[in-house]
Parts: sequence; C-alpha cells; structure tokens
Amino acid sequence: MNFSLTEDQVAVRKMVRQFVDREINPYIQEWDARGHFEANILKRLADLDLMGVCIPEKYGGIGMDYNTLAIICDELERGDTAFRTAVSVHTGLNSMTLLQWGNEYQKEKYLVPQARGEKVGAFGLTEPNAGSDVAAMLTTAKLDGDHYILNGSKTWISLCDIADHFLIFAKTNKEKQHHGISCFIVERQYPGVTTKAIKGKLGIRAGNTGEVFLEEVRVPKENLLGQEGEGFKIAMSALDNGRFTVAAGACGLINACLEASIKYCHERKTFGKEIGRHQLVQQMIAKMSANLETSRLLVYQAGWLKNEGKRNTRETSLAKWLACDAAFEAANDAVQIHGAYGYSNEYPVERYLRNSKAPVIYEGTREIHTIMQAEYALGYRTDKPLNQMLPSWPFE
Repeated sequence: MNFSLTEDQVAVRKMVRQFVDREINPYIQEWDARGHFEANILKRLADLDLMGVCIPEKYGGIGMDYNTLAIICDELERGDTAFRTAVSVHTGLNSMTLLQWGNEYQKEKYLVPQARGEKVGAFGLTEPNAGSDVAAMLTTAKLDGDHYILNGSKTWISLCDIADHFLIFAKTNKEKQHHGISCFIVERQYPGVTTKAIKGKLGIRAGNTGEVFLEEVRVPKENLLGQEGEGFKIAMSALDNGRFTVAAGACGLINACLEASIKYCHERKTFGKEIGRHQLVQQMIAKMSANLETSRLLVYQAGWLKNEGKRNTRETSLAKWLACDAAFEAANDAVQIHGAYGYSNEYPVERYLRNSKAPVIYEGTREIHTIMQAEYALGYRTDKPLNQMLPSWPFE
C-alpha cells in the first residue's frame, strides 16, 4: 500500500483548501449563529466537479479514486462539519449506494444528475425509535399494483429540506425483521412527502437536518433498489461508505483544531513566554498531531481497500471510531489551550467542540463500533463478501 498523494490528489487538496478559505471560512460564524445552511456551496462544489468525484465518468462523475473523496471531506470539515456532512450524505450514502446497487435505468435517471451536482441526494434510515436497532423501524411499504405505498417517518436526516431524491428504507415484510427491509428511491415531488428541519442542535448548526414524513406515498416499482428484503444489506454497505467520509472529515476537524491552537500558542503569552513553550500545552499539541497522522492512515487504508474492490467494514469502522473520538478530544483540548477565549465564539474552537460531538454518535455510535471491533477480534464477526460491491478503481 502506497499512501503518497498523487499529483492530482495534491491539486485537489489545494483547490478545496482554497475554496474553503474563500467561500466558507469568512462566513461560517454568521451561518452557524443563524442556523443557516448555505445551499449555494453545493452548487459551487458542483461547478468544481466535486459532488461526484468518485463516480465513473459514464455516470456523470469524474472517475477519481475513493481516497480523493476522503481528501475532499478532510478539507471541507476543516471549514465546517456542515458541508462535509452534505458531501458525505449526497456522495457517500446516496450516490455510491446507487452506483453499487442500482440498475442501469436507476443510474441513468438518478445517479447521473446527482454526480453532476444537478440534483441532491439524501439517505433515510434512522427513525425516532430505530437508530442503532435498524430492525425496529416502523416505516412500511406495501405493494399495490405497479407501485409501493410508503407510510412512516425518518428523523435526523441531513439535507432533508434540500434533497431532490431520498433513499428510504421501509419494511416490506414485518415478520422477517432485518430480512424484511427494502430500499426505495423516493423523489421529493411525490405527493405525501413532507420535511421539517430540527432546530436547537448543539452543533452543526450551519447544516440542514430534520425529519421526513411519508403519508401514502406512491413509489413506482422500478424505484425499488435491489430486491425486496435486501434493504438491510444495502444500508450496511451504504454505511461503509458514509462512515469512510465521516472518518475523513474528522481528520479535517483535528487539523482545524491543530492549526487554530498553533496560531494561538504563538500569539498568547503567559509567565513571560509563548504558551507553546509550556510542556502541558505541548502535550496537547503533540497529541493532536499524532492523532491526525494515525487517523489519516486509517482512512487511507480503508480507501485503498475500496479502490481494490475489497470488503472494508472492519477497517472503515475502526477509522470512523478512532478518528471521531480523536476529533472530539482535539476540539476539547483546543478550547483548553485557548482558555477563557476558547469558551466564546471570538475564536472558532468552541464551534469545533460543538460540531465534534455529533460524528461520535451518528453512522454508528462509539459503542457500536467498540462492539464491532471486539467481535472481530474475538472471531464472533466475520465479513462475508457482499453479492454487490463498489467497483474497483480505476473505473473501466
């Protein structure tokens, strides 16, 4: 495995970093304070061909590898978690799932415009009583002639008010638990689809997150993704992609904390010297630096496996767990380094701390990933090859 960045990847990192410094950083404090999601950022990312970076050219993307997607998420979260989340959901959870499981009709109708950034995709798995326990979902889908009738609700859905297309998971057979879940492509314009944003969040206030309500929504049979009963497998494969992008974003948050802390260490003096000269401050800086390097290596390992077309559930879980925990720790230390100023929005580190908590919870809680890693180590869990995997890179 060679994790040296290619010239193209270096160029992408530079381009996204400049984009963040120009288009996000000057305004993010205001957007965060107002709870405003700046949807135009997605259009500008589409103009840079970044909304479908790892989707093959034949389906509207630019056909770069999965670690290039990681680099984009890394740099976007250096600006704010809200915009990395948007790419995670649109590209990682929705578009890559369509690439993996969709038929040619579905890819042409839905994946192509999403990869071009002309349409936005979202992902609807979580429900008020079904988070980690996916089989507890109550949303149902009943076949009625040439349509499925969907009823239920989803919550904590990123891009709920923005997305044009949703991947919605619903029970087609209540008796079969996990094996009775199916996945559907649902358009916002279908009658019976409504959304509502959630207010009062601790962090990611500049993001759009909320609920999706489905009342007698008629979905054409051809919008069933995969086969009936394959929804759980589809969801888990989607989470392998979403968790990968979340882990990559966590690296960006660690980097943001490190950059802000280093800058402050050189500006602030106590006891007659820069605070960076104090050993306990150096300890926090060193920990951030080490965690950034190790987290990126875990992410690139998972990306390499994706590029090779190999199952990566264990490696992606490990990257997501450790990188998100490290980001939370880095943000907490960054506030400590800034002292009382870190507790105010005069500096960005208080926003970093607020934003860092959600990724520790979503896409598999810290506890879920801890159990997964223990079960792998104990031999209780093994990865069987999925009947459908992401295509290996380079794409044909």
